[in-house]
Amino acid sequence: MLRPRTWPTHRVHFPGRERRIDIPYNTVQSAALDRVIRMHLPPGKWRTGAKVANLTGDSVELEGGETLLARAVIDARGPQGPMPGLTLGWQKFVGVELASTSPDPECAIVMDATVDQIGGYRFAYILPLAPQRVLVEDTYYTLDPTLDENEVVARAHAIAEEAGLDGKELRRESGVLPIVISGKPDLFWPKDDPIARLGLTGGFFHATTGYSIGLALQMAQEFARLGGEYDGPALAQWTRSRFLRHWHNMRFYRALNRMMFYAAGDEERYRIFEHFYRLPRSTIARFYAGTLTALDKARILTGKPPVVMSAALKAMVRP
Repeated sequence: MLRPRTWPTHRVHFPGRERRIDIPYNTVQSAALDRVIRMHLPPGKWRTGAKVANLTGDSVELEGGETLLARAVIDARGPQGPMPGLTLGWQKFVGVELASTSPDPECAIVMDATVDQIGGYRFAYILPLAPQRVLVEDTYYTLDPTLDENEVVARAHAIAEEAGLDGKELRRESGVLPIVISGKPDLFWPKDDPIARLGLTGGFFHATTGYSIGLALQMAQEFARLGGEYDGPALAQWTRSRFLRHWHNMRFYRALNRMMFYAAGDEERYRIFEHFYRLPRSTIARFYAGTLTALDKARILTGKPPVVMSAALKAMVRP
């Protein structure tokens, strides 16, 4: 099936803390997902390279003029421009996959913030994908979504060279993921919208990481258990209700994001995560799963503040 690459442990590095965490880390490539979908759908049931001109609750009009009819339509294309109603930061990255051997193939480095803090919270990933393949990724948390891919590629290669990973570049990847700071859910997704949504365009992503695959799998499982037949407007209301549930669950994360972006300067944002990684592994796991308990939230907010307390409180209550 998808066959994700799994590392039994992962590491983080900060100027004042280094830690190896016994929590498995997983990744799956988009090509694997594409392959699985093609295996399970007849050739006439999917298309690629077909641009959408217009959507309704039960039809898709393509740019060439063809209209596809359905009982219900789900929009999972990703944001089509600005995301109204949301105040956003951004996690942006460029990764290069190299023909090289990792010194520690069973451990992924998922956050190395000992690199220069340029223009925002910056860190590196080093993921040994196979015996002779390593992905090196240069990542930034900023308020500006602009990504200069050529400049960041050069920095990723510099990180790889410093780590002794100087093989031939096999491929590269890049992305700009939304990080929710605040917003008005009814403006982002109006009550009378007749089109169901999934993925980023439906707000189904982790507020602090921008990752969406976990929520996509959860939504697919929930929908499969529904049974019955949904028309477009009914499915739109069902997916919107799940978005509102997720929006409520992410309230604490949005407050933390405001602290990261507004209470710390560009070169100091790493301190937020450095402080976070002192916590028990169970709390770290639940943070990324989006299932924090009340005790977890208390633990995150206790201890010596990583930023000035007055600035942190002011940022967290900021609308």
